Amino acid sequence: MTTGTNAPRRLSIFGSTGSIGQNTLDVIQQLGGRESYEISVVTGNENVELLAQQARSTGARLAVTASDSKYRSLKAELSGSGIAVAAGTQGLAEAADIEADWVMAAIVGTAGLVPTLAAARKGAAIALANKECLVSAGDLFVEAVLNGGGLLIPVDSEHSAIFQSLDENQRHAVERIILTASGGPFRTWSRAEMANVTAATARAHPNWSMGLKISIGSASMFNKALEMIEAKHLFSVRPDQIEVVVHPQSIVHSMVGYTDGSIIAQLGSPDMRTAIGYALEYPHRPKLNVERLDFAKLSRLDFEAPDEKRFPALRLARTALERGGLQGAIMNAAEEVAFHAFVDERIGFLQMADIVEAVMDRMAGTGGAHTMDDVFAADTEARRLAAELVALNEKAA
Repeated sequence: MTTGTNAPRRLSIFGSTGSIGQNTLDVIQQLGGRESYEISVVTGNENVELLAQQARSTGARLAVTASDSKYRSLKAELSGSGIAVAAGTQGLAEAADIEADWVMAAIVGTAGLVPTLAAARKGAAIALANKECLVSAGDLFVEAVLNGGGLLIPVDSEHSAIFQSLDENQRHAVERIILTASGGPFRTWSRAEMANVTAATARAHPNWSMGLKISIGSASMFNKALEMIEAKHLFSVRPDQIEVVVHPQSIVHSMVGYTDGSIIAQLGSPDMRTAIGYALEYPHRPKLNVERLDFAKLSRLDFEAPDEKRFPALRLARTALERGGLQGAIMNAAEEVAFHAFVDERIGFLQMADIVEAVMDRMAGTGGAHTMDDVFAADTEARRLAAELVALNEKAA
């Protein structure tokens, strides 16, 4: 985790303009800023004004926008700063090629897969907030981390909680992994009530402040479904050892059950900076300015079983886990297409799961993920089929 000298640790922030990226930079500032860390790279997408501001304030060597069309704007924003600028897929590859001791992988979607995989192969410690790396290419990604000699530390609050609760000396005694879910804004809604919700309603998470994709994923529970697939790869457990329980307060972030009946859990106020700080300074715990839990003021902690009829994404995750192979990549790609169609008001909220299931069923016989080409081919075909189904739904409406 360290450079072996007194020099600041070298960090790269992939996805610095998103909510996780911004929280990461806040944690870095809390823990000493430039005196403790050297920011090598910051990357973003469309918000080049914020990206340029981040690059200047951190003294980054390179700023990358994933959008080719934003290259000139970013170049103009950073004119005279001495900070290198790049864009698009080639720019992200350039970012991944720069030496870093620690990489925050927070690029949303499959765009984050290639640069994060490249960083893993170079032996960096990967703070993983990008789901696609494990959902779409789990075996390949874990192999890259192992071969590269780096470290993989989850940043999702649930997986961070499991990582913190998992005793490496008692791996043989792990009976189950219990992922908690807030239930999102529609936890108590009927399917009839959810049929007409809008993206604006779906993004209003009751506990967390997150980006649009993650917020709507929480509302549909697709976010939790993908976390189930991630958990299999992160913690080397069988699909039948992965459970989900709804916990509306988001205080117990997840749990590990052991064969002696013990449950070890990680609790805390719902603040992503806790998991980010733990990943940044692992195995040490940094001093962070986050809200402390006051147990005397906690009136209750509720838990309930998830309703897979109202939230079929969880059932689809189990199907993907049982089928194995490329089903994770297929599910993820179809969900991304369905998500964008919902945000664009082309399909309804409930139709997202219908489209994903149909694509998964059509591609159930697809082979395994032996290479990244296999992953990308499955991703491309799943997106094509999902787009076709979206169009058919529009015609039928």
